[in-house]
Amino acid sequence: MALEQHREFVNRAIDRFQRDPRIMGIAAGGSWITQSMDEFSDIDLVIAVAPEYEAEVSRERLTMAEQLGKVLAAFTGEHVGEPRLLICLYGPPLLHVDLKFVGLQDLAHRVEDPVILWQRDEALATALAGGEPRYPQPDRQWIEDRFWVWVHYITVKIGRGELFEAIEMLSYLRQTVLGPLALLGRGKLPRGVRYLERDAPAEAAQLQRTIAAHNPLDCALALQEAIALYRQLREHTPGLVLRREAEEQVRLYLDSIMERLKHGL
Repeated sequence: MALEQHREFVNRAIDRFQRDPRIMGIAAGGSWITQSMDEFSDIDLVIAVAPEYEAEVSRERLTMAEQLGKVLAAFTGEHVGEPRLLICLYGPPLLHVDLKFVGLQDLAHRVEDPVILWQRDEALATALAGGEPRYPQPDRQWIEDRFWVWVHYITVKIGRGELFEAIEMLSYLRQTVLGPLALLGRGKLPRGVRYLERDAPAEAAQLQRTIAAHNPLDCALALQEAIALYRQLREHTPGLVLRREAEEQVRLYLDSIMERLKHGL
């Protein structure tokens, strides 16, 4: 039923956009590419717009989205760095759909090769041939230069009792550092912690130990686990300049805070 719902929506979208001469084609990304959609999947659609109509279509995005079904909520994607994206919740039944309106010429710059669902005069195939997909990769030196400052920041928050801040920063380390590096080590795309349980099960088990309860000692233990996993994941990185003195001093400071917590100080 879920896949039928997805296909019905996509068919409506194709029918609607085929009748708009400003639209050059539609492609699907995400789990549609790998044919791994399930009842929990959203739909990621790329709508290619003739360059001369980009601004006009951008102003009409919400109206166009409303012609595809009942929109319960919709907003643009500035929070993920993609203002061309319109994030929609349709229903009932509920269905999350991302509509990304892009100029035809911009299809050459992409993170994945989408599945072309419909195109006008081979327009999408030609545009996609103009470039290769490049998924953003984590900069390991950028991470190393910052990691021990982040650890110190979390330690300070634990020591002060600002545990929600500490827990939030531990989540940041999982999303920004530990998850991507673990996935890369397994030959997967570094998509935060997405599908980590499936694609990097051993590291996922370790990552569980970085999830803290709302108490100081548990936060400190979780931070120690995050450090241990990071040190493991950074091994065998050619050319990586380790910030050894920062690491040593910060780990000593965390140890001192741990001792205080253990003795109830």
